[in-house]
Amino acid sequence: MFLKKIAILGSTGSIGTQALEVIEEQGKEVFEITVLTAGRNAELLAEQALQFQPKQVVIADESKREQLQQALAGTSIEVLAGKNALCEVVQSDQVDVVLTALVGYAGLEPTMKAIEAGKDIALANKETLVVAGELVTAAMKQYGVQMYPVDSEHSAIFQCLAGESANPIEKIILTASGGPFRGKDREFLSTVKKEQALKHPNWEMGAKITIDSASLMNKGLEVIEAKWLFDLSQDQIEVIVHPQSIVHSLVQFEDGSLKAQMGLPDMKLPILYALCYPQRRKAGFPRFSFVDYPQLTFEQADKETFRNLQFAFDALKKGGNMPCILNAANEIAVAAYLNDQVGFLEMSDLINDCMAKGTFIGTPTLQDYRDSDAEIRRLATEMIA
Repeated sequence: MFLKKIAILGSTGSIGTQALEVIEEQGKEVFEITVLTAGRNAELLAEQALQFQPKQVVIADESKREQLQQALAGTSIEVLAGKNALCEVVQSDQVDVVLTALVGYAGLEPTMKAIEAGKDIALANKETLVVAGELVTAAMKQYGVQMYPVDSEHSAIFQCLAGESANPIEKIILTASGGPFRGKDREFLSTVKKEQALKHPNWEMGAKITIDSASLMNKGLEVIEAKWLFDLSQDQIEVIVHPQSIVHSLVQFEDGSLKAQMGLPDMKLPILYALCYPQRRKAGFPRFSFVDYPQLTFEQADKETFRNLQFAFDALKKGGNMPCILNAANEIAVAAYLNDQVGFLEMSDLINDCMAKGTFIGTPTLQDYRDSDAEIRRLATEMIA
């Protein structure tokens, strides 16, 4: 038995709420929630805080501080607000593991601060490694920090590599569901609405990641993330479409053998694995049965129709701050699509233009990443207007 003190950054989002369900099922003798944070959803954050009684809560939107304080009046829970507070709470002695479930670039700096404070990271915020993988992995080595992937695909690779430290990887194969528009052509995609894109066939996720999945940008970001998590070259990463989402990813070794991790499409399992590693704890999740899935199929990813996936490989090959440019442009493009300002295919046009026009830096510092992110957001916003 063990007790881990957990900070959840983004506790009101899809991953955060599922993580709390996992933690509740395991019990107070296994996990203690010490920090919960949210962006704007003060109401749900207050409900979570009353249930789990963390030491501290943070609402990033400072205008929501008073609402949160009123909801938690009479408790001993410390209420903080603002983005700087996110960076402060992850350094607390009351935290062993930081689950970073924030969406987008916002996860980078709190994750870096947690690493510098020697906290292990359960990573659900892929953009942290997409934007600044070289800096993040160097900091992990410097501070002796472990990073446990929460994305189902990277968790699958991580699980397949258990016990294989002496055996070099030939390549990894990331599986993609193909999203709601698998097999569709550009003519069809030119008219799809956000309501169609938000209907993922297999997974229940937040709006941003669901749109990314529909455009295959999510898989592209995972390609870049995998490079840093597993110390791979671009040529060692392959993407294949697997509509059933049962094989979560595979590793191929130098003898040609393949190992795959399989299971139902449920984020709770990789969350639990990341939080409990190296133990596997008993859980009441639904079990997979081959009888229910008599046919598992695989097909080539269409990088010509879904250009975002190719853009991610291009950004990875270019290196430097190009993945940061890719990510910032995509975040603006997805927000614009959700606000009916651009069409589905126009998101890729916007990203392509930003990659062509953004200031390239071969060996960026953390400040360079900040500046690059801000520059591309301004540029993309101007293009939309």
